[in-house]
Amino acid sequence: MNVGESARVAGRRPTQAERSARTRSALLESAARGLSRYGYGHLVLEEVARDAGYTRGALYHQFKDKQDLALAVIDWVHENWLREVGEPARREPTPVAELLAMARGHAVFCRRDIARVIMALRVEFSGQDHPVGQKIERAVETAVKRITRLVNAGRKDGTIPSGPPARAVALAYMGALEGTAIAVAGHAPHDEELSARAVAGVLGLDGAKAGL
Repeated sequence: MNVGESARVAGRRPTQAERSARTRSALLESAARGLSRYGYGHLVLEEVARDAGYTRGALYHQFKDKQDLALAVIDWVHENWLREVGEPARREPTPVAELLAMARGHAVFCRRDIARVIMALRVEFSGQDHPVGQKIERAVETAVKRITRLVNAGRKDGTIPSGPPARAVALAYMGALEGTAIAVAGHAPHDEELSARAVAGVLGLDGAKAGL
């Protein structure tokens, strides 16, 4: 429930701050869709504003330019991913269960048309010294560190077999997950199972023992 909906449920008119937050959220979601579909270079701010139901002036009241908007979108998508995928997975009892839950959750997250922002921008800005590309790489590195830690923990408790360096496994995990999410888009509910199977292979897990 967003701030505007909360105000309506409470039976009062939303405040200026709540209206501003609602506008910002709508613009971020619209921009995320545009970045996922067209990338940064082809994103047209007038279309972002129109798709969100606002004017170009409203967009520029919230964001100073396209770069500022894209940087905010990266944060917004990351926050949504953590809430919908990362934090629920963290509640799993074992490292393997957390890694598989992340894969399944990511597949579900990718059913939304905002989900490919990170992948699209990472490809577009690969090798470029640009603030958007730098922010993407920091977000990716945070994910790689989390997966590396879980791989090491799984090897320590004996649920993940030894093999290549944990960081290399983490990078392969991300590649397998992103590739599978793209390839099986539109194939729900099988996308969840196939994503889990893809990362299980990278981790060296026995599918039957992992419940796949």
